[in-house]
Amino acid sequence: MRICGIKLTHDGAVALIEDGKLIFCIEQEKRNNNPRYQVIDNLDAIVQALNEHGLSVGDVGQFVIDGWDGELESEFQVFSEGVPITLSGAPYVERWPDNPLKSHDSSGLALSGSILPYKSFPHVISHVVSAYCTSPFAKAGEPSFCLVWDGCIFPRLYYAEPKGIRLIKCLFPMIGHAYAVAGHHFGPYRKEDPKGWDLGVAGKLMAYIALGAAKENILNVFRELYEEHFAGETLLAVGYRENIHNADALLARVNDYFDASASRLRCEKPEDVLASFHVFLERLLVGEMTIALQMQSQLESRNLCVAGGCGLNIKWNSALRASGLFESVWVPPFPNDSGSAIGAACCALAVDRGLAPLDWSVYSGPKLKSSAIPPGWEAAPCTLAELARILASNEPVVFLAGRAELGPRALGGRSILAAATSPQMKDHLNEVKFREHFRPVAPICLEDRAQDIFDPGTPDPYMLFDHTTRPEWRERIPAVVHLDGTARLQTISRNSEHEVSKLLAEYESLTGIPLLCNTSANYHGRGFFPDAAAACEWGQIGHVWCDGLLLTRTSETDESPVGCADFSVSA
Repeated sequence: MRICGIKLTHDGAVALIEDGKLIFCIEQEKRNNNPRYQVIDNLDAIVQALNEHGLSVGDVGQFVIDGWDGELESEFQVFSEGVPITLSGAPYVERWPDNPLKSHDSSGLALSGSILPYKSFPHVISHVVSAYCTSPFAKAGEPSFCLVWDGCIFPRLYYAEPKGIRLIKCLFPMIGHAYAVAGHHFGPYRKEDPKGWDLGVAGKLMAYIALGAAKENILNVFRELYEEHFAGETLLAVGYRENIHNADALLARVNDYFDASASRLRCEKPEDVLASFHVFLERLLVGEMTIALQMQSQLESRNLCVAGGCGLNIKWNSALRASGLFESVWVPPFPNDSGSAIGAACCALAVDRGLAPLDWSVYSGPKLKSSAIPPGWEAAPCTLAELARILASNEPVVFLAGRAELGPRALGGRSILAAATSPQMKDHLNEVKFREHFRPVAPICLEDRAQDIFDPGTPDPYMLFDHTTRPEWRERIPAVVHLDGTARLQTISRNSEHEVSKLLAEYESLTGIPLLCNTSANYHGRGFFPDAAAACEWGQIGHVWCDGLLLTRTSETDESPVGCADFSVSA
């Protein structure tokens, strides 16, 4: 049976599962240089995604929409073939504690002239199911705790096993967006009128806090005000906790918390304030998780899945892994909403067959599009050995290979690669990407060499944990060492069939170094390049390697590529 999962709101995506295998997941931001966090407001995108894989609407047995804002149900205003329609869906958080997988069933999904029935599951439950069903625990038939900490919810701890899901508890009353909102009150992203939040700020703060240090006097301020505003028995805190389904009210209270913090921290450096807030939340998370597990001592599992937008915080992931509370911690490459379409489809699968493991690959995104050679560029065949020599000469390369990776991190399919041996390379890459100077550049490393260079250096194929660079390597690979000595490591097996693994082996053979700088290949604020022409037109890097073909800039030009000869870059 084919099941099509759909995420309509930010990080919109279409996923298809057939007989327990993920066939594709197309995130809208990875089409046509779309902006990050792109929504699906036109249902024709679903039809297009199916058609691109040789399927029609009639080939799908079930459609599933991820739930969204709403206390009892959500509502979506979309278009289909130019006609506006309204769809209803499940709420953000499950409302049936004894049956978290209870679906919202409806009709009215207008696709290709047909009006179809569909199911919808709560957004948070889609996170739980996507994390567990893609985990090694599901594959082994083992149960797992599952932490979901998303934008406007408190962190929620579930227990997932093949026969179902149950909620253990909400850990503490702090919404996930608090991290980003902190950045609107302190530091380089401060706003005079800090309403709402910016989805991109949280990741930037993770880098910025390396400029500062956590200080106990600042931590004490955050603790005192946390009790007063959120966790204690004051009228303020009780009112906040009673209004958990009103996102605007929750955000207003969080802004009040940081206003009160700012008035007491005027003399502190913003980098120290933000570093301290990060540590405050980290301690709170690990501490409350410890208490929750002590209360669930009858449950034998000590596995943990992490999902929700906060699952992209590599330092919190690493703190949970280092806490000793869990034998194994799993974070999928799409813990944020980029995995929600997959989760929605898996929910429908789980209703029929339990929480079974999903057969999937991280390289299940869009295929490379065929495109034209733009003026001012020339193309020639290029082996990976030849490409390794270009990289060894300290020239960065846009590297496009096969299908795009799932989730927000470039993992070798849509990457800019460069030698890590020059201390200037990080600054150069940040400059061409229009990023702040303190932002780190990640290393992609052959898995069997990672422990020589990093601590712990354990397999980390999706760049979701913190690793410390060993002292003897810091001067050899300065471009990937962050200000605090850490690195956001991605490992890849030497035996992988992916082209980036073969390139790393060639580069290691040439230089003795088994890693390269790796950052995403995209326009600033947009998804990955969909084809080689987009990388050439961006023009910040003079070499673009695309499935065996090297495009090299021969001159500066502003001319349009219209009328140029086509070349195939399909996977």
